[in-house]
Amino acid sequence: MPEGTTAAAPGPSQEPATPPEGEEGSQPPRTREGLLPRLDFYFPEGDLDLRVSRLINKTFFEGQVKYNFVSGDITAFLRYRYYGYRQVTQFTAFDSIEFQEVQDFSNDFDRTRGFLTLLQWPHSYHYRSFALFELDRISSNKEGNTEILRLADTNTFVRLGYQIGTPSDSRSNAIVGESRARNERLFTALRDFGPGDAGLTAAITYGFPQLIGDFNYVKVESEALKRFDLTPRVFLVGRVHAGSFLFKGERGPENLRPLRPGEERSPLDFFAIPSGEFFRLDGRDNLKGVKDKLRGTEELHMTWELFFPWFLDADYDFLRLKWQNWYWIVYSGAGTVGIDRDVYSDFGSYIPDVGLGFESSFHLKKYRFFLSGIVAQALKGDEGVEARISVKSYR
Repeated sequence: MPEGTTAAAPGPSQEPATPPEGEEGSQPPRTREGLLPRLDFYFPEGDLDLRVSRLINKTFFEGQVKYNFVSGDITAFLRYRYYGYRQVTQFTAFDSIEFQEVQDFSNDFDRTRGFLTLLQWPHSYHYRSFALFELDRISSNKEGNTEILRLADTNTFVRLGYQIGTPSDSRSNAIVGESRARNERLFTALRDFGPGDAGLTAAITYGFPQLIGDFNYVKVESEALKRFDLTPRVFLVGRVHAGSFLFKGERGPENLRPLRPGEERSPLDFFAIPSGEFFRLDGRDNLKGVKDKLRGTEELHMTWELFFPWFLDADYDFLRLKWQNWYWIVYSGAGTVGIDRDVYSDFGSYIPDVGLGFESSFHLKKYRFFLSGIVAQALKGDEGVEARISVKSYR
């Protein structure tokens, strides 16, 4: 994103007006007629995200499949979104299967089937409020769960959120909307985020045990963004993310999942909170140099990304591709996660990391691609060097 407004700015971080991952405003996006396929790859995680969309008048239809070639995790979504004059209404149905860690050599998996209704009220282009209701049915084939249907848990929750700026950013929209469907991004700047812009997103979620619910928690989450323009073509992007559970219900012994031989009980198992709702501090979407999937009920991290161009608005031929823009990126970050609020003041628990990366754009026939990569290293613990690459396509 070089100088100028976001709409006119060249560079790898500018995206077209295609339907974004989240909720973009009171009017439907301007798109080409017909199906709009979009494909994202993430390495070395082996993630694939395929979306096929169609906009008919003010109604948006989308199918999405997320698949991990390494673990075998797969999730399918069907969405219907209607753009009203004062309100955007979305209905989503999904089915997700998530296997255990690859190193466990286990066929055990958790399955979540659910339905959600998401409402958005755009007060202006930069200010939006949200309300979400979601019902998830969580089952498992783990050893001992022979009566899967009887032992299945139901997570019913409501979420209220507010957003300033960043209307097309999947990471910010995941806080106030569909957290399960977000596209993970290597860098903060891949969004409609122009010179001097700032963004703030916050939401509160209540998982209630009344009626058919089996979980009981209150969760708050927020994220702040700011771009600092150091020169007309060099800029710095800062991001701060924080999350906390204001209330955590407890699970009775009869509701704890069975353990495999040699497996230890995690402290998180004793909370009446679905595993997918805990905060994470792993690599691609948070701290780039952290490999382990660190989880908890309290989380705080900050990242800084310095962008400076190699070339802009070019048309270089290389490997039969037309290369247009290339930014080099210097990255640094630090964060902590735990189950007690004391973790915020325990500076010894913070994990710092640094890295070098790039973000570029190129053409292949009628498609345009964003290619991003980074090599990062956590400066604490036994973490090795992490190399991550992502490829994003659109027409």
